[in-house]
Amino acid sequence: MSEQRSVKSIVPTRTVLEGGGFKVRRPAAMGSLMSPFLLLDEMGPVDYAPGEAVGAPWHPHRGFETVTYLLSGEMEHEDSQGSKGLLTPGDVQWMTAGKGIIHSEMPTKKMIDEGGLMHGFQIWVNLPAKDKMMNPRYQDLTAADSPIAEKDGVWARVVAGECLGVESSIDTVIPITYIHVKMNQGSDLEKSLDSELNGMVYVFKGEIEIEGKSVSDGSLALLSNGSSVQFKAKSDSEFLILAGPEIGEPIARYGPFVMNTREEIIQAIEDYQNGILA
Repeated sequence: MSEQRSVKSIVPTRTVLEGGGFKVRRPAAMGSLMSPFLLLDEMGPVDYAPGEAVGAPWHPHRGFETVTYLLSGEMEHEDSQGSKGLLTPGDVQWMTAGKGIIHSEMPTKKMIDEGGLMHGFQIWVNLPAKDKMMNPRYQDLTAADSPIAEKDGVWARVVAGECLGVESSIDTVIPITYIHVKMNQGSDLEKSLDSELNGMVYVFKGEIEIEGKSVSDGSLALLSNGSSVQFKAKSDSEFLILAGPEIGEPIARYGPFVMNTREEIIQAIEDYQNGILA
């Protein structure tokens, strides 16, 4: 018999400006609470007028992974290794920065010229010390190739991991679950989660119930231990299910660098300044 997870605590969100000045909704103090996730940013939703759209110009990364998932709008990315790509609604870009990469994510010319709705997510996934200096890599998953499960008023896009018998093709360095769920009011979902993984739920529309505890729009629920979690939709709702292992190593962090020691951070800054980060 599965042990049901409950809501251990709820973390509120705050709105901050990132990159070139775009608004994100971010759970407060997340990095200190929920290994292996360092950051969860809900980008928008923002309805840009023509000429208003902004993004994240060239910036470095080392020691972790960034995952961008777009719900509305268009973005294009480019990096110091010569990779380029386009993100449209439903697309996922899983970037393992590893030993270092310099990267840009900006709205497309169409978004800049015409404006429109921009909405999506970026999460940062920490890497264990043994993987922090691995070679950088990209995994781009288009909406057409992104697996979706549907059953009894529940829709789920499986970015990483498994849901309702559907599995993602994304290859993760550490075991990661990343599911985008939409539930009609009154519907139910039971999701199994490896009991060894930390779990959390971020609600960005409506209200759900987990073991008698309500979690509403703009709240991050940290889950207790257990092998499964039961969701009930109190209204039409959307949320993310995230899970991953407790890395249990020191974190040294400075802006876009996440390492284990202060000396490694200093080295990353020097490498970037000397043009040898990537």
